[in-house]
Order: sequence, then structure tokens, then C-alpha cells
Amino acid sequence: MTRRTALAAVPAFFAFVTAASQLAAQERRGSLAEEIERLTSQVDPKVVEWRRDFHQNPELGNREFRTSAKVADHLRALGLEVRTEVAHTGVIGILRGGRPGPTVALRADMDALPVTELVDVPFASKVRAEYNGQEVGVMHACGHDAHTAILMGAAEVLASVRDRIPGTVLFLFQPAEEGAPAGEDGGADLMIAEGAFADPKPEAIFGLHVWPNATGTLTYRPEGAMAASDGLTITVTGRQTHGALPWGGVDPIVVASQIVLGLQTIVSRQTDLTKGPAVITIGIIDGGVRSNIIPDSVVMVGTIRTFDEGMRADIHDRIRRTAEGIAASAGAQARVSIPAAGNPVTYNDPDLTRWAVPTLEGAAGAEAVSQGPPITGAEDFSLYQKEIPGLFFFLGVAPEGRIAYPNHSPHFYVDESALPVGVRALAGLAVDYLLDHARGVSEEP
Repeated sequence: MTRRTALAAVPAFFAFVTAASQLAAQERRGSLAEEIERLTSQVDPKVVEWRRDFHQNPELGNREFRTSAKVADHLRALGLEVRTEVAHTGVIGILRGGRPGPTVALRADMDALPVTELVDVPFASKVRAEYNGQEVGVMHACGHDAHTAILMGAAEVLASVRDRIPGTVLFLFQPAEEGAPAGEDGGADLMIAEGAFADPKPEAIFGLHVWPNATGTLTYRPEGAMAASDGLTITVTGRQTHGALPWGGVDPIVVASQIVLGLQTIVSRQTDLTKGPAVITIGIIDGGVRSNIIPDSVVMVGTIRTFDEGMRADIHDRIRRTAEGIAASAGAQARVSIPAAGNPVTYNDPDLTRWAVPTLEGAAGAEAVSQGPPITGAEDFSLYQKEIPGLFFFLGVAPEGRIAYPNHSPHFYVDESALPVGVRALAGLAVDYLLDHARGVSEEP
């Protein structure tokens, strides 16, 4: 063979090797997918049992002591490296595969809500606790019990095939996604601050949320999937007077009412909604102690939801201007507080999302996977996505023929037949990512 002939054969040889490597990787990926399917069926009864146990014994943010202990015990039993008391009650499990490779993270949140349950199931919560100085009912009204059980199931599935995994899986069981109690830190930002991504640092992170869509469906959205969330407090100060003599003072209740209406025109008449949805909601109005006394002040507390950073800043400015202007017109004062520590947009990396779709289709069936609309709810999963690329998607848990109550409702219901889809999806995403991104993935161990 001449030197010219040999050189001409080099590209063809490398093309052959690349094609063979890709074929081998696809075969291993398919083989592991079948094993994940089988193992998911085996672990499903446990996932249901865990979910019902957590549902019957819910715990509020930063108080997930019982939940985190059960999670940690399970991960230790699987032979994982376990860190506890991260961000108060968080648990991190580390599964090292049989071959070297990158690291990927899977996340579940564990906290419940101050909601009194009205769902008629044998394992309904009867728990009561103290929340910001008030006695409240406690319920997993957002499905975090399902998230925790699903990730425990995925950990067991992946631990069973660890020798075939090229890389490391990081399991993050996070407290206080719904927000820490007043005066405390917590949630994803504290998990990150306390080294959740320090050693090892993952290249990507995946998480899911149960949602009142058709049972077993998976929905995703590239880029802005969930809104940025900012807190809002407006204190209106007037001048106290007798309720029968309103002209003798300045009525902050009337002023607060005018401000609530004025805030709605910011979204409906002043914001370019072609850039994305926006919401301003006042959820608390507190003022006055007696029917015939006009009080000195009123406090309003609410939330702001946006999908565009420029729109976010503009709406903040308009809220201040609107509240202060309306108050001044009545001789009152308005003090607006918008803390800087709100959650950013839950931003799904477009390339990672595109890559993940076949895995999601493998977990649920192609006909059950679709791109969904933007959701004006918010998630502190977005803080992980500020550090590394991430994908946050939604698992439908609303059975046909039953009213699909929204998350945070006392009637929120989870159809447990959807739980295996969640296990397959998270386990599949972890394995497929490591196989596709490992160096020398085509080499046999």
C-alpha cells in the first residue's frame, strides 16, 4: 500500500471506529433502559409505601427531621456515601459508578405546606404544627412526598446497576423549597452555599414536579419554564381617626384598596405581555382592630411573577411609583419593599432539553411527552440552574374522571400509578447523560 493510499484510508477508518463506538454505546444504553424498566417495576411497591408514609407524616420547611432520617437510612442501606444536615435537614447521597466519568445530579424537595388536608384517603394527614407563630394543619399539598419517594426509588434502581454506570450520580434531597420560616435561611441557595455542588461538582442537574396533568404524561419547556418570583410588602401609613369621622384622619384602608386596583393596571395596561406573562398578586391585607376605628396603617403582602429580566425590573419600578403616587394623592404614605432574594426564572438549558426528550419518551411513551406552556409558579430549582445546566419537567398525576385540583389546594391529589414514570425518567436521564458524556464511553470496563 502506498503512503497516499494509506492516508486516504485514515478518514474512513476513523469513521468506521466512530460508528462502531456509537452503535456500542446505543446498545449499552438500550440494555440499561430495559434493566431500569425491570428494576422500576420491582421498586414500585416501596415507592408507593414511602410516598404514603411521607404524606401521612408531613413536615414543614427546615423541620423535615423524620423525612430526612428515612431518606438517609435508605441511601446508606444502598451503600451510598451520605451527607446529612446540609441546609439544616437536607440529605446528599453520592453513587459512584463502576467506571470513571462525569457527575450528574438529581434533586427532590421534601417539605410540606401549612394546609389542612381535605382529601379522602386512608393516609390523609392529621398533622398540626406551628408556622410563623400560628397553629396550622400540615399537608403535602404540592406533591413533595411523591418527589422524595420517586428519587428514593431512582436511587435504588441506579444502585442496582452501579457497576455499569460510567461516572457519579448525586442525589439531592432538599428542604424548604416552599421557603424557610421567618427569620431563617434555607432551600436551594443554602444547599449550594453549604457545598452541595462542591465535591463532586455535577455537569448537569435534573428534577421533576408532579402536576395536575393527565396521569403519566411528561411535559417540558426549553428556556423559561417557570416564573421568577419576588416577594412584595407595601405598608400604607395614614392617620388614625374615628370611623364615624373619616375626614378627621387619613384612611389607609381605602388607600390600600386603591393601590390593589392600581397594581392590576401595571400588568393589564402598562406591560408588554408579548415578552412573557406577568402577575402581581396581593395575598394578605392586614389593618385595623375595631369596626369603628380607622387605623393608622395597613400592611399588604403579595408576590410578583415574571419571565423577562427587563420586564421584572420595570414592574418593580412601576409598583413603587403606583403605590407611592396613590398614597400621596390621599395624603398618606406608602413604603414598598421588594427583597432582592427572589427566585430567578426556572431556565431549562435548550441543548440539554433537546437532548433529554428521547429519554423522556422512553420513560413515558412518545405519545405522552409534549412541550408545555410557561407556568407562573416558581421554583428554587432555578438557583441550581444558575450554577450548571439543568432541566426541570412535569409529571402528570391527575386521573381521568376526577377533578384536577391545583397544587397547594387542600384537595390536591396524586395518582400513584404515575410514580413509576417518574422513577424511570430520573434514572434514565442520569444513566443516559453519563453514557453520552463519559470519556471513552464506548470502551468496555
